Amino acid sequence: MSKFNLLAYILPPEEKVFYTLFEESTKVCHETAILFNEIVTKGLTEDHIITAKRLKHKSNDLLKETLHQLNITLITPIDREDIQCIASLLNKITKRIVKACVNLRVYRIEEFTENMKKQAMTMLQATEELTIIIHSFKKSSSIKEMTETNLKMKEIESHGDEILYHAMDELFSGKYDALNVLKLRDVHKDIENALDSCFSVSDQVVNVVLKQS
Repeated sequence: MSKFNLLAYILPPEEKVFYTLFEESTKVCHETAILFNEIVTKGLTEDHIITAKRLKHKSNDLLKETLHQLNITLITPIDREDIQCIASLLNKITKRIVKACVNLRVYRIEEFTENMKKQAMTMLQATEELTIIIHSFKKSSSIKEMTETNLKMKEIESHGDEILYHAMDELFSGKYDALNVLKLRDVHKDIENALDSCFSVSDQVVNVVLKQS
């Protein structure tokens, strides 16, 4: 049995709290991705902005709780810097998607391009895979299983890069005026940054498991 699997069985419940907090944070990421996808497919409402801000506050609270637990826990299941890194990245994912939602409202963007809709769907797929790998992390799944999920995440991130390229190509084609180019570019970049953070979490988790094995 690897060191990683052994720790999962011998750690007292209070020291497994970090995995639970990771799962809760990932759930918030996924809920935020669902929200963004709903906005670009059905249209933005004020209720969407209220929900986005609520999710951001929830994510911030989970990060604060993770750091609090880190301060009061004597023995942690993985290295402290890894816990802080994963928790901070999960928080960034939610905040970046929320920023995209809010910018849609601030910039008065009412028509959503096909590339933005594709980005939203890709973001949704990324948070679904993130949910899987964090759950696998909690239940101490095999390295092989988590590595396979990480490879899927890398494929999703690469697909996101392609969508961003096509989005930028369309924006600078002369179809849009300069102001709208700046507005839409900001939103596309927010989602791309969130996608990058999803892969960073996935990669970090696999690195932790490899280090502990």
